[in-house]
Amino acid sequence: MNALPLVLTVFVACAVEAVEALTIVLAAGLTREWRSTFQGMTAALIVLAAVVAVVGPALTLIPLAPLRLIVGALLAVFGLQWLRKAILRASGYKELHDEEGIYARQVAAARAASGGRRGWVHDWYAFTLSFKGVLLEGLEVVFIAITFGASQGNVGLAALSAAAAVVVVAVVGVVVHAPLARVPENTLKFAVGVMLTSFGIFWGAEGAGASWPGNDAALLVIVPLTLLVALGYTALLRRTRALVPAGAKEVTQ
Repeated sequence: MNALPLVLTVFVACAVEAVEALTIVLAAGLTREWRSTFQGMTAALIVLAAVVAVVGPALTLIPLAPLRLIVGALLAVFGLQWLRKAILRASGYKELHDEEGIYARQVAAARAASGGRRGWVHDWYAFTLSFKGVLLEGLEVVFIAITFGASQGNVGLAALSAAAAVVVVAVVGVVVHAPLARVPENTLKFAVGVMLTSFGIFWGAEGAGASWPGNDAALLVIVPLTLLVALGYTALLRRTRALVPAGAKEVTQ
């Protein structure tokens, strides 16, 4: 496969996760204190590095065909989850992802929470908030980078793309000193859901022994078809929602 689709998909997907982690870190640091926030972030990064060190080499021991079947299935499930939420948001059944709103709620919770020192951590709340946020979003970054890289035999390139996305988001966050609310995250999540689902279908079928006409060029058909199906569902749900009585509950899951 050409390296460009791999790099772009990993970069965009990881950038979305990095924006969400940045929002949590900023809420903890600006509201509580930076020292404990950075300690939590560092602890999470150490855990993530350990996961990469263990999982990355282990994947190289699996033959390519079974690996692509496993990776394809995981990416399809993961991508469909992203796509489902993106379709619900685009059709009005679910609230749009709002980083400013999330940031405000995190700040309010951080201000209301009690402090408390534990061992070498001065503010345990700031530590745990930062640790959980970075770890959870970071695990998704690791998953995307490792699965894409392993399936193409180029974990290094996928890891570099993921690292570049995290660095770019972090630098922009430091410069603006605020959540990146202007990032079109809902649109990006829709696009990433389409890409992850498409790659999952492509690699899963290859791993199961199927041979795509044109090999990698088949993605030029699979991606647009996945996008058309997603847009079709969005349009259908919008029409359905227009018939729903006012005050009907939104889909929350």
